[in-house]
Amino acid sequence: MADILVVDDEIGIRELLSEILADEGHQVRLAENAASARKQRNEQTPDLVLLDIWMPDTDGISLLKEWSASGQITMPIVMMSGHGTIDTAVEATRIGAVDFLEKPIALHRLLSTVQKALKHDRIGLRPPATLAALAHAHVFRDLQKRLELAAACSNTLFIKGGTGVIVELCARTLQRPHSVWLDLLTYSGTLSQEMLQKTAGGLIYISDLAVMGKLQQMNLAFALERQGQHNILIVAAASQPLEDLARRGWESPALARLPEVWVTLPDLGEHADDLPEIASLFLGMLVERQEVPLRSFSSAALNLLRVRWPKRGTPPEISPWNELQTLIRNLALTTLEENIGEDDILRLLPVKTEDTTKSLAPEAIECLFALAARDAREAFEQHYFRYLLNAEQGNMTRVAQRAGLERTHLYRKLKQLGIAAGRRND
Repeated sequence: MADILVVDDEIGIRELLSEILADEGHQVRLAENAASARKQRNEQTPDLVLLDIWMPDTDGISLLKEWSASGQITMPIVMMSGHGTIDTAVEATRIGAVDFLEKPIALHRLLSTVQKALKHDRIGLRPPATLAALAHAHVFRDLQKRLELAAACSNTLFIKGGTGVIVELCARTLQRPHSVWLDLLTYSGTLSQEMLQKTAGGLIYISDLAVMGKLQQMNLAFALERQGQHNILIVAAASQPLEDLARRGWESPALARLPEVWVTLPDLGEHADDLPEIASLFLGMLVERQEVPLRSFSSAALNLLRVRWPKRGTPPEISPWNELQTLIRNLALTTLEENIGEDDILRLLPVKTEDTTKSLAPEAIECLFALAARDAREAFEQHYFRYLLNAEQGNMTRVAQRAGLERTHLYRKLKQLGIAAGRRND
């Protein structure tokens, strides 16, 4: 029937799924970790992959991103986890997974999910979202024109004023039809001449320069030196000033090239009157892409959103555009009615508070000195990780990158500290 690759570090799970699927007539291959999964995927593309999230070497989300960055998601992928959250499921779906199975997996749920996934068209059939989905708002029409003008005169474009979601929409808008998309933050290997040749005519994307490791910085420098030979457009953004990156040890030639041509994102705080239209367009885009259930805003909710949205004061490391889309996604996923009302806005709209970075006042630091070393370290780590979770809107991948930890180790650390993961910690 179908060739199914099961990737899970637990031998009992692998054997159980293998027996069930084989009884249904499928050919089953097994992989105990990401390295084995890569090897088997390269040898022969399966018809379906069942991919566990928690694995010791490379977790499933990281492997999913790796395959996405290198254009290897050409088969349906269903994620599996015994510790699943809505945020993890949404993130996996956004990257390219078609479904999510929570352990322990019920037999009927497994079989129905496999059947549905095998009927799923090739991944990538749904085109990536671009600014065209938001073109009814003049602010996005103007932004698209500026991007296209800048990209017409330079093959390197730096986007100021935001990171993450809005920057990806900008980059996707500039991607040439049917060309290769390479996300350097999710590409785990060393960039080679062969890989650049495969990316020829395409686009290299960096959502946030500030979270790039040394290998990724070297990959970027390698691409900048050779992009002209392969007609590659590089689009990048940063949550920190480029001068700060230079002080952290970034290679100066790369930093000198990046800001030669830039486009500044509109300041969301200055577009309060446009906020109802912008929010409705964002929600419509998410619904159309089936990332959230069918939802709509009431007029009262949109008016309240316009009044309560903070005009200024967002910390620079948090993009207001990401704040807005995260809010809209959570409203759509957690409201009890099809119509999002005022009560939903009041329940989830972030309330502006004092910058978390200032909460460790001198007297608070002195209190740490009175603790034993172990207790003081734990108190600091709790503050540190809560700050990162707030700054990254609960995005565990970005928190892991900023903290320099593997995702699996990050979840274990948060659990030890008693910090809830996968959502914003207010």
